[in-house]
Amino acid sequence: MTLTIAAEDPLAPDSLALREGSEAALRAVYSADECFTFAADELARPDITFFVARQNDTALGCVALRDCRDYAEVKRLFVHPQARGTGAGRALMAHLENAARAAGHSVIRLETGPRLAAAVALYRALGYSERGPFGPYTAHPASLFMEKAL
Repeated sequence: MTLTIAAEDPLAPDSLALREGSEAALRAVYSADECFTFAADELARPDITFFVARQNDTALGCVALRDCRDYAEVKRLFVHPQARGTGAGRALMAHLENAARAAGHSVIRLETGPRLAAAVALYRALGYSERGPFGPYTAHPASLFMEKAL
């Protein structure tokens, strides 16, 4: 499968559809008060770059990179269910990590949910390890915090 990954407008129709798919996947596992996600308009902030993976013209997945000055943060990794197992998630994360390195970051962090087994397994396979809360986050049973040195 040949993927292209590029920065795109998080408010474009394909981006919004991916975000809605991500939100639905989270809501299937977590209640509203357990989800700590960015709204579409928050993904359009200047400190965030929103990447979309495509095969031909079809949007398969997305991930956002948040520049937090002292570190980079992964936001909104999502791969459409029909594209899971194709390597799209790994490709998105590799692209995001390269963008973080290019921006001068030496560490990348994320908050995910411990019940998102496939995502946690991917992060661990990519070298992320557990850590405590960071930035604006506080400890919560629905949160798992991870980081990786770049």
